[in-house]
Amino acid sequence: MPKLATVFKEGYGLAHLRADAIAGLTVAIVALPLSMAIAIAAGVSPAQGLYTGIVGGFLVSLLGGSRFQIGGPAGAFIVLVSTVVAAHGVEGLILATFLSGLILVAMGLLRLGTFIKFIPFPVTVGFTAGIAVIIFASQLKELLGLTLSAGEPGPLMEKLPMLGAAAPTITPAALALSATTIATIVALKFARPHWPGMLIAVAVAAATTAGFDLPVATIGSKFGGIPSAVPSPTLPDLSFERILAVLPAAASFALLGAIESLLSAVVADGMTGRRHRSNCELVAQGAANIGSALFGGFCVTGTIARTATNVRAGAHGPVAGMLHAVFLLLFMLLAAPLAAYIPLAALAGVLVIVSWNMIERPAIAVLVRSGWGDATVLAATFFLTIFRDLSEAIVVGFALGSVLFIHRMSEATEVQSHRPFVGEDAPDAEEGGPYDELRSSDPQIVVYRIAGAFFFGAAASIGSVLDRISDGYKALIVDFSAVPFLDSTGANVMEGLAHKAQRRGVRLFVTGASPEIRRALQLYGLVSPQVGYASSVDDALAEYDEMHPDHRARGRGATRPT
Repeated sequence: MPKLATVFKEGYGLAHLRADAIAGLTVAIVALPLSMAIAIAAGVSPAQGLYTGIVGGFLVSLLGGSRFQIGGPAGAFIVLVSTVVAAHGVEGLILATFLSGLILVAMGLLRLGTFIKFIPFPVTVGFTAGIAVIIFASQLKELLGLTLSAGEPGPLMEKLPMLGAAAPTITPAALALSATTIATIVALKFARPHWPGMLIAVAVAAATTAGFDLPVATIGSKFGGIPSAVPSPTLPDLSFERILAVLPAAASFALLGAIESLLSAVVADGMTGRRHRSNCELVAQGAANIGSALFGGFCVTGTIARTATNVRAGAHGPVAGMLHAVFLLLFMLLAAPLAAYIPLAALAGVLVIVSWNMIERPAIAVLVRSGWGDATVLAATFFLTIFRDLSEAIVVGFALGSVLFIHRMSEATEVQSHRPFVGEDAPDAEEGGPYDELRSSDPQIVVYRIAGAFFFGAAASIGSVLDRISDGYKALIVDFSAVPFLDSTGANVMEGLAHKAQRRGVRLFVTGASPEIRRALQLYGLVSPQVGYASSVDDALAEYDEMHPDHRARGRGATRPT
């Protein structure tokens, strides 16, 4: 069931519509320059970026399994889209987008959304950082206003020498515009974080270009502006030969779209405490890609930055995403003539900011410090993304992560071999004293015990359980005494849980963790006083009693789940 139906079942009033309208307008202001910039960087017209955001964004919110997801063109697709355009033309891109939509719908109906979550954390960080580097390199020509003697090559090692040879052709006006755009966005982010920095920077650059008639490339000079209407829906060429030619590209679009959209939904879950429906989300992404292709757009996915903006703007539900698409349409219909003055150097500056934000620098630092294994998976995925192929990078990264897990489990099994999986039955007195029925029936404390390896394959299911923290709880105890191994994905899940608990005023305790697991958790930021560590659940309960003597004096009430 789409989340839109759930929101309407809960009851939807004028106050909710007002909140969604404000959030939708905020996101549309962010999405307007991004949609055009991503399209131009991918080798297609800015109008196609707007069609993608309007049609795809509307369908993602209408049919999606995430309450706050915002769909549209994403920076992660720039490399793949430009490659497909170079090999098969724009018609081939539209066909590949259409086929990827069918593949995504099939993935959702076959309930494969759960398996997408098995991708290890270092792989997602590595390929996202690799894509960011490629996006930055793709914008150097427009940033500097270079004039190339031939078409710009796609591969990085071929692109950089050609750009270096064209260094004498730098256009000072283009360089000044791109630098000013970047500086304006960064300055507004710190001085006025609630202002639409990207839109303001692009508008100032366009006004400057028009007012001083600067000799720089603009949307009008390169593309003739953007149309003031959406084209009629048209089926792409579905000939067998054409389908066979673009099918590998369609599969790549579907794989990356599934990963990116579910990652974005997970980010929204972490910010709001809600849970998305992964298979419903894949079906919606598929429908959005089909719809986008019919109107001349290209591949659609959930976008992390715009989704986070939607949440921060106070959205209530999917109506905000639908209104964001409506506002984008109005912008296109009313402001199409003004878009012709937007300089490409300014849009390149926007994408430089996007690529910088895509690199998860704190996560990279933690993964590098956590050991050679995670660092190797991260580096392999990163460099394969840059120098080889995105799909190959994901497959190799997943394989390395699996081998690393097997290696770590073999070491853990060897060390822990003297400890049975299930302890022998023993009298209560040997388990830490007599049974305390009051301690086991506290409505303010919840205890979860994890048994087995907490690794990337189990992180999604464990995380979904841990996320269900009621606002009524005052303390959450997670017992690690039966966990022989914790990898970076599991530690990342615990970090998100710690942040959520802190926001809700819930005291988090970790008990029974081995020194190795405790070091891994602390490396990810689970340190005192945010998190308390204890050797056992009873010790954690005693510590909580000492911190809250009034709670101990009142006694304890209803059932405490275990």
